[in-house]
Amino acid sequence: MADPRSPLDDVRDLLRDLPAGDAEAEKRVRDNFARMAKPAGSLGRLEDIAAWLARWSGRPPVANRVQVAIFAGNHGVARHGISPRSVIATQAGVELAAAGGAAINQLCLAYDLALKVFDLALDLPTADIAEAAALDARGCAATIAFGMEAVAERADVLVIGELGVGNSTVAAALCAALFGGKGADWVGPGSGAGEPMIRRKAEIVDRALAVHAGQLVDPLDVLRRLGGREFAAIAGAILAARAQSVPVVLDGFAATAAAAVLHAANTAALDHCLLAHVSAEPGHHRLVERLGLRPLLDLGMHHGEGTGAALAAGVVKAAALTYSGMVAALPRNGVG
Repeated sequence: MADPRSPLDDVRDLLRDLPAGDAEAEKRVRDNFARMAKPAGSLGRLEDIAAWLARWSGRPPVANRVQVAIFAGNHGVARHGISPRSVIATQAGVELAAAGGAAINQLCLAYDLALKVFDLALDLPTADIAEAAALDARGCAATIAFGMEAVAERADVLVIGELGVGNSTVAAALCAALFGGKGADWVGPGSGAGEPMIRRKAEIVDRALAVHAGQLVDPLDVLRRLGGREFAAIAGAILAARAQSVPVVLDGFAATAAAAVLHAANTAALDHCLLAHVSAEPGHHRLVERLGLRPLLDLGMHHGEGTGAALAAGVVKAAALTYSGMVAALPRNGVG
C-alpha cells in the first residue's frame, strides 16, 4: 500500500509550480523609463521597484492598497531564558497595536497602509524545539493555510512582519538547519540579550539541532520541527501572494528566515519578494547574503512588528507614483 500523503504535500505541490511573473509588463515599465525626460537610470532603484511591481502584479505599477500583515506567535523554547522579555510581551504587543499605540501603527498612518495583526494561539505556545517538534505536520499545514488567508482581500502589495518572544532564536535554528553552522553562527542579541544570554541561545539552538538530527532534510520538515506558528503563517502568506499576483515586502530576521524555508524548497520562491532592510541582528546579515537578497534600507533597526517593511512600503508607493505620473507625460503612442 502506498504511503498516505502528508498534510504538507499540498504545500510542496504549490512550491513546485510557482507562477513566473509577467516579463512583458516589466519590460514595458523599463522601456517607458528609458523614454522619459531624465538621464538614463537616474532614478536608481525606484525604477527597479516599479518594474518589479509590474512583473509580479501583471499590470502597470500600483501601490494604493498596501496591506500590512503582522503574525504573532509564542514559543515553548522561550522557557529556557533566551529572551530578556517574558512571553506575555507578545500578547502585550498585539494589544498595543490593536489600541493604535505601537510603532507599526504610526508608520501605517504615515504611509496610508492598512494593518492586520494575527494572533496565532498565543495562549498555546509551540512545543519546546530543544525537546520535540514545534508543530506536527497537520498543525503546520493548517497554520500555513491560515497565513494564506492574509491575502484573501486583494491588495496591491503585501507587507509581512511578526511578533514573538524568542523568535530570533527560532530563526537562528531554522537558518542553522537550512544552511549549516552552529548556534553561535546565527544567534544575536535579539530584543536585548547580553553575552551570557546569547551563549544560552546558541546552546539551545545546538541542542535543538541535535534532537532533530537526521530529520531536517526537507525544508517543510525543518519548518514544522524548528519553526513556530508565525513562521508557518508567513510562509503561507508568501505563497498565497505569489499565486494571486501580489508583490511582497519582507521585514526582518524572523520574516526572512520563514521565507528562507520556501527558498530552500524552490530557489525561485522569493522572486516576488522585496527585502525591506537588514536588521541589526548578525544572523540576518548572514542570511541575506546566503539568499542573495538586496535590502532596500539599512537603518540599524531590529524592532520587529513589520516596522522596517512599512518604511520600505513608503518607498514602494513612491516608486509606483513616480512611474505613473511620469508615464502620463509621455506621448500617447501605444504606451501602457
